[in-house]
Amino acid sequence: MEVSRVRALRGPNLWCRQTVIEATVACTEAERVIGDMDAFETRMRVRFPEIDLLKPPGQESPNSVAHALASAALCLQTKAGCVLTYCRTSLTIEPGVYQVVIEYSEEAVGRLAFDLAQALCLAAMKDLPFDVEDALARLREKNEDDRLGPSTGSIVHAALKRNIPYRRLTQGSLVQFGWGSKQRRIQAAETDRSSAIAEAIAQDKELTKTLLAAAGVSVPDGRCVASADDAWAVACEIGAPVVVKPRDGNQGRGAAVNVQGRE
Repeated sequence: MEVSRVRALRGPNLWCRQTVIEATVACTEAERVIGDMDAFETRMRVRFPEIDLLKPPGQESPNSVAHALASAALCLQTKAGCVLTYCRTSLTIEPGVYQVVIEYSEEAVGRLAFDLAQALCLAAMKDLPFDVEDALARLREKNEDDRLGPSTGSIVHAALKRNIPYRRLTQGSLVQFGWGSKQRRIQAAETDRSSAIAEAIAQDKELTKTLLAAAGVSVPDGRCVASADDAWAVACEIGAPVVVKPRDGNQGRGAAVNVQGRE
């Protein structure tokens, strides 16, 4: 098996609307039918029992090592917590050369899964050990490091439910929805239509509470304090338990809940 031209397709492409890893895989004559390879499929299942090597409905050609590579790369990602469904292996006009396409949610995770799937296939062919638990741990760690934060992730999930394509533009939270003249962008929970004034207000919790209360929106009792004694006085006015949080924080950082007692 020889792999070449591995690339990430980061938007709608020849194969599908999802983001995918595409690779050209050349198989020897013996590798074109895994059913004829000595114990290859058995060794794959021993090393990775959850792998799906079933022949898809409508596929006329037999499964090759390239098909096993695609299935392994997708299954490794799903077992690591990525919600994915699409992979495809297509024979090109050149005998023994396949186009392998695997969906990914985070590019770095998809590339790592592809590399690990290669190692798994080679281990099965050469009857070498393969630590699938270590591979999944590496993928989970990479996915945790690279995946979107809770606010941005929720917006992206809502977009996907509505069949709106998205693309991450940075390693951070800058995301594009749609394509061409209809595209929109968000960063964290802000959109490209969020005003600078609204953003400044939202970053000041005291001002936000004042404006919301003036508009008839219910807000929690409380006020800003500048010392421990002042904080205790307000806590006594409100009644325990209380919440203490920074005036200009976000995402719950620095907040303490269910606080009772002066200490």
